[in-house]
Amino acid sequence: MRATAHDHGGEELCPAGLDLYTRALHDGQVPAAAAEAAPCLIDTGLLSPAVEAPDRLEPVAPAVALHRLLRAAETRVAHERRREERLAETFAPLLRLGHPDSAGEGTPVLRMLSGKERIDRTVGEAMADATDEVLTIQPHTAHIGPPPQVHEPALARDQAFLDRGGRIRTLYQHTLRYAPTVLARYERLTGDVQARTLDEVTERLILLDRTVVYIPANADRTLALEIRHPALVSYFATVFDRLWRLATPMYPNAVQPPTLDGVTPRQRAIAALLVEGHTDAVVAERLGLNVRTAREHIAKLSATLGSESRAQLGYLIARSGIMDRAD
Repeated sequence: MRATAHDHGGEELCPAGLDLYTRALHDGQVPAAAAEAAPCLIDTGLLSPAVEAPDRLEPVAPAVALHRLLRAAETRVAHERRREERLAETFAPLLRLGHPDSAGEGTPVLRMLSGKERIDRTVGEAMADATDEVLTIQPHTAHIGPPPQVHEPALARDQAFLDRGGRIRTLYQHTLRYAPTVLARYERLTGDVQARTLDEVTERLILLDRTVVYIPANADRTLALEIRHPALVSYFATVFDRLWRLATPMYPNAVQPPTLDGVTPRQRAIAALLVEGHTDAVVAERLGLNVRTAREHIAKLSATLGSESRAQLGYLIARSGIMDRAD
């Protein structure tokens, strides 16, 4: 019978258990009845019945006991993972149907996707079913990684979609306007495909046939949210359409935009954020720049306007009227 005072967890070792285990190591064996005061030794496998004397217990090496416990834990974790996968596969088609008691046409799902491989696979499957339109926003997130590379499987997937008569529209930040890998993508794709750029865009977005949207659900993009609710999908589509109308077409042979009174469009975008009181780090993040590059632009802007301090720069930006003449 387990000791009534022995109320700690099965993965802990109490003083009574430590004393009894020390005694077992010294004597080689202890009476089985002695373990009633410290059943944690049995739970952790540190004591086991002696082969030649079942009424006595002998100590087990801690490394051996720990290995057995970890192996059992790994088995349980693997079982739960398989169970999770089976449940996800079982409920996936039911979730797509919506709740049977919902009013109207049912409630479309909001589904969380975990892991970059699963996210890519799900988006790829949805792309294979798409027939009309793919709208994407691809920000330059320097804190996550380098500019997007020419990903061959994605390129082949997009070309297959274009070959089926679909159209692709993509928004980038101006920082990616002359990125070789981005330009190479549009040199290789053929069909109804266009790209435009803005100083600032929203987070990454993939919108297919205006029926399903994929957006990141955490900072490192290991989680994504699949959205099929018509109202939310319509909202994202409207945001994209408005950003698209404001954006500048991107062509491989495009030239650098002209300056206005010696102030470039990039510097005007930075000026607008400085007037709002943002720090250099925030300016860099909003415009897809690294902090050093942002500070170089700020220094050039200060020199152009004749500013001798950060406080004076804000005043001179407002007084110069460059924001009023910005496109």
